[in-house]
Amino acid sequence: MNVVVVESPAKAKTINKYLGSDYTVLASYGHIRDLPSKDGSVKPDEDFAMDYQNDAKSAKHIKAIADALKGAENLYLATDPDREGEAIAWHVMKVMEEKKKLKDAKVSRVVFNEITKKAVLDGIANPRELDMNLVNAQQARRALDYLVGFTLSPVLWRKLPGAKSAGRVQSVALRLICERELEIEAFKAEEYWTIDADFLNDKKSKITARLTYLDDKKLDKFSLPDEATAKAAAEKVRAGTFHVQSVTKKPAKRNPSPPFTTSTLQQEASRKLGFGAKRTMMVAQKLYEGFDVGGETAGLITYMRTDGVTLANEAIHACRDVIAAEYGPEFVPGSPRAYKTKSKNAQEAHEAIRPTDLSRTPAQAARYLDQEHLKLYELIWKRTIASQMESAQMERTTIDFQDGAGQTLRATGSVVRFAGFLKLYEEGQDDTKDDEGGKRLPAVSEGETMSTEIVREDQHFTEPAPRYSEASLVKKLEELGIGRPSTYASIISVLQDRDYVVLDQKRFKPEDKGQLVTAFLSSFFTRYVEYDFTAQLEERLDDISDAKIDWKQVLRDFWSDFSLSVDGTAELRVTDVLEELNRVLGPHVFPEVEEGKDPRACTKCEDGRLSLKTGRFGAFIGCSNYPECRFTRQLGAANSENGSSDVDDGPKELGIDPATELMITLRKGPYGPYLQLGEPEPKKKPKRVSIPKDMPLEDIDFEMAVQLMALPREIGPHPETGTMITAGLGRYGPYVECDKKYGKLTSGMEVLTVGMNRAVELLAAAKTRGGAGRAAPPLRVVGKHPDDEADINVKDGRYGPYVTHGGINATIPKGSDPMTITLEEAVKLLADRAAKSGKKPKLAKKTAAKKTTAKKAPAKKKAPAKKKAPAKKKTVESDD
Repeated sequence: MNVVVVESPAKAKTINKYLGSDYTVLASYGHIRDLPSKDGSVKPDEDFAMDYQNDAKSAKHIKAIADALKGAENLYLATDPDREGEAIAWHVMKVMEEKKKLKDAKVSRVVFNEITKKAVLDGIANPRELDMNLVNAQQARRALDYLVGFTLSPVLWRKLPGAKSAGRVQSVALRLICERELEIEAFKAEEYWTIDADFLNDKKSKITARLTYLDDKKLDKFSLPDEATAKAAAEKVRAGTFHVQSVTKKPAKRNPSPPFTTSTLQQEASRKLGFGAKRTMMVAQKLYEGFDVGGETAGLITYMRTDGVTLANEAIHACRDVIAAEYGPEFVPGSPRAYKTKSKNAQEAHEAIRPTDLSRTPAQAARYLDQEHLKLYELIWKRTIASQMESAQMERTTIDFQDGAGQTLRATGSVVRFAGFLKLYEEGQDDTKDDEGGKRLPAVSEGETMSTEIVREDQHFTEPAPRYSEASLVKKLEELGIGRPSTYASIISVLQDRDYVVLDQKRFKPEDKGQLVTAFLSSFFTRYVEYDFTAQLEERLDDISDAKIDWKQVLRDFWSDFSLSVDGTAELRVTDVLEELNRVLGPHVFPEVEEGKDPRACTKCEDGRLSLKTGRFGAFIGCSNYPECRFTRQLGAANSENGSSDVDDGPKELGIDPATELMITLRKGPYGPYLQLGEPEPKKKPKRVSIPKDMPLEDIDFEMAVQLMALPREIGPHPETGTMITAGLGRYGPYVECDKKYGKLTSGMEVLTVGMNRAVELLAAAKTRGGAGRAAPPLRVVGKHPDDEADINVKDGRYGPYVTHGGINATIPKGSDPMTITLEEAVKLLADRAAKSGKKPKLAKKTAAKKTTAKKAPAKKKAPAKKKAPAKKKTVESDD
């Protein structure tokens, strides 16, 4: 008997079919042990001894592996083919050794880059020993992350109240986002103008050209700085008679992009499909683990965590065969294309991400895949095939027009002479690329006279660099050599979960909390958020993998300096920290006011000075004369005459509500400012309305307060059903509602202004909730539970989406998309919840048997119906 251990149950099920009855394939469900989340799990004083602890959630998986090893001849560790997979295999081996289950079994490491029958059988036939260099590289990374997190985070908590955590890589990624935001805030737009003219030849063909020389002087971007200068230049163009001075045609060639790595897949899926990094990896994981294809489960893509851009020889030949068959032999280059990665710290141990069977086109795969998985498969298939196609042949044309008086205008265009790979695929554009698309220019001859149809002077302003999108952030991290591509999705999730950044219109915007953390680390732990230092540390981790350096030495070198930096903050006072942050974040925290005025001067008292303060709910702006002056202002809010001082001093009366003749007051509570109607009465609480965070307090006047107190407001009857649509403020923010369907509004102000068209649009995309007395329909059926083949459903509950099966409800983690959660993930969530609660799921078969017995019992005793004991109500524990 042979035991094979993989990471996921889906993988186990597929591989078991390939190997047959002589093999027992089990899943470890990821790591079965890890460092406990408590101080002291890594011990620098004991040469970085690490106290691993078996995960309580993995107890049944450990037992299953241990039981299977009784009498087994071989233990094949077939976890994923990377550092993390190597470490999981090592942990499985160590736990089995501790349990003394490996006395008679030979331990071997098996790797395969794709889950196909051929790849699995080849892997089993060619096992190797565990690679301790890879294991130690992962141990070093885990220890470093642990030491930074458990040493630096407490410093943050003491010196910067409200901050949640710091991390070795997450803090550097946060710095990128915050620095970009400060650049945008400090950016001063510059005005410039351009002159364009539309020329017509004798054949009435129109060509648009731009002024490049004025009075024989070459123009740069800011040569026409204002309207007067631009109009004067335009008049000279209008007055001239232009002819074609030169026509230049140059051939050009565009080569295809290499096949996908983890990083480029995340970037392109973001640009073309709108998938976040985490969603991309979840969908890719399922494609890798496999689908039922024609009655046999098979992985559809190769391993999706890779830095390599190479393809196996058989894959290259398969690509060339597909290209010839689908597009013609002229699209097949004379020799196969070879690629070399340009990313920093790349490990090319694996192939690029590609389909396992290149002949399986997206049209064929559509029979087996849902839309989400098909979109990503099609993206991977097209990119792989295109990478081996012929280059695109272009022709770039430049036409210069002159008037003989010193004015020259230039028109440029490009024509695709042979599409090559562009027939199939073109890489999406990001923030760093200019659009290379061109236009075809009509044929003209040198010396030909042109008539001027229209001359335009256009005003422009320079723009700051855009905020990072997921694609551009991943690209920047990879360029700098920070983190590993397989970790980018988790880095981004952590930043959002910590409320350090928010994704606004698909761009990352730092919250004030994130800006404060970055400013603190940049000021007092400068070296550890430097891009070069973090990248160099990644290189040293790679050196461990390559056996160039001892992993403990890397930890010693890091800790000797890092611990001194932490110790150096022991005497640092919170007031010193805040004053340094005042300096670093000055333009952000204290925006400019009227010329000649100090932006830090208190607007309420005469001699007070504004400064960052910390409180129970985080940082805010306050006056140095507190408590005599109680001026306060939320971080990020514009400076105002009164700030929120009126609220701090006590309830602020706004006016008498015309509907109830009760006073509306503005107050401040432990969870933020709110409006109150009247005063409390015996056994009756007054109506209260929380003020949305995006509504500045200075904007809350009597008129707006009346509107907020009147919520929910009626928008009008739904045009299809006639049911009234309302808008209001709820526990989870502003919304529109109609017939138990809710649509989320984007801002608090929108609840007062949203109209019928917008409301109907939001409701059309909304999820239906169940009303009183009836269960809400599931948002989605994930699949059949392997224990009883009953459906696992995704539902939306009071506290968010959850999966449910057999009376067990498990909350879907924040940041995970309930519409893309896989069957394996759902099964694991339910198992973890059951283990934590101590409850056993009610399996469908057992329940059915029990009901049958109960039904026959009354007939046997012939008891009258009225004497039956009433059925007990079932109580189901829920996470929803």
